Amino acid sequence: MEVLQLDVSGRPQAWISAKEAACIYASDGIAWTLGNAFYVLRGGTQRRTGVQSRIEVHPIIAVRGAVPSRAWRQTPALSNPKLFARDRHVCAYCGGHFHVDDLTREHITPTSRGGRDTWMNCITACRPCNGRKGNRMPEEAHMSLLYLPYVPNLHEDMILRGRRILVDQMEFLLASVPRHSRLHG
Repeated sequence: MEVLQLDVSGRPQAWISAKEAACIYASDGIAWTLGNAFYVLRGGTQRRTGVQSRIEVHPIIAVRGAVPSRAWRQTPALSNPKLFARDRHVCAYCGGHFHVDDLTREHITPTSRGGRDTWMNCITACRPCNGRKGNRMPEEAHMSLLYLPYVPNLHEDMILRGRRILVDQMEFLLASVPRHSRLHG
């Protein structure tokens, strides 16, 4: 399981391992935490007291100070796994639900016709529909979109990254996901 790392204001920064989080705990870098501890690291026994050291890691941690992160960029990076997750593995043309191996990244305006490889120009399509549309605009191929593309916000992007997300983490992230997002569906 991974830990959701936030900055002190609650903005998601990264998914980190429990051991990476423990290093932040050990260096007194935690500002606050959310959720119940889900991982315990045990250390050595103190000679004077006989007490074993331990660090309890929470599923969500806020880190003190400035945290350099790629998460600050405005638009999340586009990848097929995140695109397919955003679109819930549903073809935008026929509405069928498909396995990831049977899906493609479809450019609404083909790249050969000036379309860009962006969240707003890409949707999920099954292989047969993508082949049928080919190098045409949807209206030229007499195909209409069943849903519209959108750019995920930072919280949606953290969900779309395909991690195993704990309930506390999902509740935290979904609280900042717009109601119209397909991730609420």
